[in-house]
Amino acid sequence: MSDKEIHRGASRFRRIRVVDARVFRGPHLYSMTPMVQIRIDLGALEAFPTDKLPWFSEQIVRLLPGLAGHGCSYGAPGGFVRRMQEGTWLGHVVEHVALELQSMLGHRVTRGKTRSVKGSQGTYNVMFAYKDELVGLLAGRVALELVDSLLPANLHGVEGLGDIAETQGPFEFAARLQQLKLLAAERALGPTTASLVREAERRGIPAARIDDSSLVLFGHGKHQKRIRASCSDLTSEIATEIASDKDLTKFLLQQAGLPVPRGELVRSAQDAVAAAARLGYPVVTKPLDGNHGSGVNIGLATEDDVRWGFEQAREHSRSVIVEQHFVGSDHRILVIGGKVVALAERVPAHVVGDGRSSVAELVEETNRDPRRGEGHSSVLTRIEIDECVEHFLSKSQLALASVPAPGQMVLLRPTANLSTGGTAIDRTEEIHPENALIARRAAQIVGLDIAGIDFVCPDISRPVSETGGGIIEVNAGPGFRMHLEPSSGRARNVARPVLDLLFKGGKDGRIPTFAITGTNGKSTTARMLAHILQANGATVGLTSTTGVYLNGERIMTGDCSGPQSARIVLREPGVDVAVLECARGGILREGLAFDACDVGAVLNVHGDHLGLRGIDTIEDLAEVKSVVVESVRRGDGAFSMPTTSIRPQCREMPAAGSATSRWRAGASGPISCAATWRKAAAP
Repeated sequence: MSDKEIHRGASRFRRIRVVDARVFRGPHLYSMTPMVQIRIDLGALEAFPTDKLPWFSEQIVRLLPGLAGHGCSYGAPGGFVRRMQEGTWLGHVVEHVALELQSMLGHRVTRGKTRSVKGSQGTYNVMFAYKDELVGLLAGRVALELVDSLLPANLHGVEGLGDIAETQGPFEFAARLQQLKLLAAERALGPTTASLVREAERRGIPAARIDDSSLVLFGHGKHQKRIRASCSDLTSEIATEIASDKDLTKFLLQQAGLPVPRGELVRSAQDAVAAAARLGYPVVTKPLDGNHGSGVNIGLATEDDVRWGFEQAREHSRSVIVEQHFVGSDHRILVIGGKVVALAERVPAHVVGDGRSSVAELVEETNRDPRRGEGHSSVLTRIEIDECVEHFLSKSQLALASVPAPGQMVLLRPTANLSTGGTAIDRTEEIHPENALIARRAAQIVGLDIAGIDFVCPDISRPVSETGGGIIEVNAGPGFRMHLEPSSGRARNVARPVLDLLFKGGKDGRIPTFAITGTNGKSTTARMLAHILQANGATVGLTSTTGVYLNGERIMTGDCSGPQSARIVLREPGVDVAVLECARGGILREGLAFDACDVGAVLNVHGDHLGLRGIDTIEDLAEVKSVVVESVRRGDGAFSMPTTSIRPQCREMPAAGSATSRWRAGASGPISCAATWRKAAAP
């Protein structure tokens, strides 16, 4: 179609308009997968599928090459490009672009669908999966903006973009992509928390992020556990406080006969020098309650070095420890549940000379490694040049402008923390049993369920009693990234033993969950069921149109038949069983509050609950209600069973053994009811 024909065809109609945007957080009418839904009115563009827009397909694939790999309905790479060449509507294109934008951020999302809205020509529900809902919403907006930017000038313009997500400045693709990347980085869980969430999802344990940081809730009701990074419900506050006080930790370990360096606590540079003289050079200075290696300096061999080290440590703590310097390699031993599960040798930030480049240039080149990023979110951390680096170089008669010889390894920092640019080598299989026993005892003495033991010795495969060295720190909440993705050596799934510790015997952290819906009688049925379960000794959480109840006591008043109320019950620590009334409004608004239930029941479907968000017929309403039984967990013991109905000839149930329902209506009567369930674990 020519530009002139496009202009003539578009002049009679309005541009794209965003009608609505919402987030489905659980199973919903269109899928069991959480999705963003953007309802758009294409306006004039309903008359212009992609095959009628010159060069559109080529331009969008040039900007997003990954689209060429989308299979779409053809189920093979190139399928989506073929659909655009044959002609598809722009809502469908927005769906694929939103998925691809998220994939570019490292979010593995592939599911999406676009459906026309019944009775509203040119209006579409564009839906796509997400990992983080804020990132998903922004991806949806950017997808719309990108599609709009590639249209002929007379078709430009999208109304209501602010209803999806807010952005800064006019649209420019590179800038928007950067905004997406920044938001994704800001919202990303750290490597430790992310590994635990992945392991939980693999086991079917429900996982919900509670705040904008790293507080995550695993499981439901009385089986729930919380983690923040590698600190869990089982982590003792007293043990954490002990570990944060390095002097107290060393005292307790020393009393238990474990090898630790001798040291003193000081509050002035003069006292630090005096302590170093008593201990014997070289020495180490470190803040009393620091972390991530901040303010730690080792190998201090002169009074001036000690004074400088004291000032560095003083920036992080009022009190400073001066202690013996153990000679050897720096190791991190990870102890979980009283067992050594991983060990990594940590190498300080360094560069290797090539005979041409200066130290500063070599640092810049090292930082180009795509694995390096800011903070703790990447596999490796960028090396930052600061006063500590320059001072440490000067001790080797080097400067940033120095040009190291080919193959010369230049250490940039005294400590080997990954947070300051260090690297890690897996040595798990090499640890000597005596050294492993020392690490296990240290974690037990401090009282930590998950502990990172910093252990310095010349050879971890030989007993420290022969080589010298020992424990220099015990850390609560240790980071996992050096074990998950070491710079060299075997990666260790250290999230597995944490979940084993939290959920004994392979439990999935769920409580028996009953979900009840229907047009009439669902509140009464839910209350009767809750009463029976409570009489049987269970602590029952109930949601209904009259409120939220815990063992019969009302804790919230009002219509509480939606997902927000259901989440309150599922997150209540004392609940054995959840009985949840699920009204159509909540299902249409954001889906169910859970990913799966044990019993799902649709009592009946009548025509007096029609007219909400395009649900205009009994068949439509039956599809909404069927989301409840579709969400029943698959597995042994799952089956469908019809119950009494007014018009049994209206019922069409699947074969026994499935956990799904399909519906058809009779001439004028209601659709029959059905119940679906699987064998639930005992409360």
